[in-house]
Amino acid sequence: MTRGPVGIGVIGAGVISDQYLGNLTTFPDLAVRFVADLDVPRAEAQAARFGVPGSGSVEELLADDGVEIVVNLTIPAAHADVAHQALDAGKHVWNEKPLTTDRESATELLAHADRAGLRVACAPDTVLGAGIQTALRAIREGVIGAPLTATTMFLSPGPESWHPNPAFLFARGGGPLLDMGPYYLTTLVSAFGSVDAVAASGSVSTPTRTIGSGPNAGTEFPVEVPTHVGALLRFAEGGASAQSTFSFQSALVRQGFVEIGGTEGVLVLPDPNRFEGATTLWRRGAEAPETLDAVGPTSGRGLGVLDLARAIRTGGAERASGALAAHVLDVMLSIAEATETDRFVPVASRAPRPEPLPADWDPATATDLG
Repeated sequence: MTRGPVGIGVIGAGVISDQYLGNLTTFPDLAVRFVADLDVPRAEAQAARFGVPGSGSVEELLADDGVEIVVNLTIPAAHADVAHQALDAGKHVWNEKPLTTDRESATELLAHADRAGLRVACAPDTVLGAGIQTALRAIREGVIGAPLTATTMFLSPGPESWHPNPAFLFARGGGPLLDMGPYYLTTLVSAFGSVDAVAASGSVSTPTRTIGSGPNAGTEFPVEVPTHVGALLRFAEGGASAQSTFSFQSALVRQGFVEIGGTEGVLVLPDPNRFEGATTLWRRGAEAPETLDAVGPTSGRGLGVLDLARAIRTGGAERASGALAAHVLDVMLSIAEATETDRFVPVASRAPRPEPLPADWDPATATDLG
């Protein structure tokens, strides 16, 4: 068995790699060895900026025997292909969200990993931040009794006012559901377990949108998916349910709203797209709420890679698992189907509900990896 810090290779040197590399290179249980990109000079620049010894092509990264986990930061359409290449090279995989773009490719990817004896894990790892983890630990400790209901909201006018190239966010595979759903739905599945069925309704406010900034400002583009989705989720256990709204057509901005109710109280969680934030607890019969200060790491993207690495070394289970990401993808695609059929759509997949991180879990402390 390999021991010591886990070797990391990053594929994709775009903007999101800044936060990943900024964090991964500081965790003592990891050794970032290589940065790869189709644009090799861009990979070289990122490697130099963050002190990573190797850079170059994807093929060169996959040939590096010291790379044990490939951090796949490519565009969503390339997630499955790059992940399969990594598995073929004997590497574990961390994918940025979504795991893939359809159920079949997600199932095939997880089956490939299983056959190879390797692991696939997936963003978002915001759920592993101190904010959401503090709330999940409180739920497991029974502070609100049995969790029964939830309400989540992400409301915004849409990203076209500030994003220089927003058309892909309104094309097939995009929209507020696929773009923001992973943060909220991963939180709900972590709290309640797997979703059993969904119903939903969607709408489109305008058939086109106009780019509001950058060199393409004033350019119109088509809207191909619902820009407002209201969903009802039924969970597989305990008779629990949730209502979730995802909108790119609201003049009133309401982001990061997650409220979970139980038999003995209600928790108002922090933004699931952030790593920090306090939780508010309303106990049944209490005159005033309590504040649960966030306890745990807030360093940002890369916590899931570290959790995966430690699980590989110890033989434990990674929390942001491929099975969890595949289930959340299945839920989102089922919601999209429900907006077209006006009926409950069953969700066939199931995922293990991850155990919360211990309150003293510390990315900055080296653990006994041998």
